[in-house]
Amino acid sequence: MLRLAFALFTLVSSALAGTGVIIVLSMGAVSLSAILGAAAVGFVLAIPATWLIAKRIYTATSG
Repeated sequence: MLRLAFALFTLVSSALAGTGVIIVLSMGAVSLSAILGAAAVGFVLAIPATWLIAKRIYTATSG
């Protein structure tokens, strides 16, 4: 399951970080610290999200 989680993390983290950056930019905050902060928050939130997704995929396919 760990290999699945690593593969999913690249996709989930880029999606959540990108979503955070888009939200910050749509709010009008165009400073570098706001953009990097939103990307960092998305990256950190991707860790538990990836684990939950991988667990569900693993249990659904293994039986």
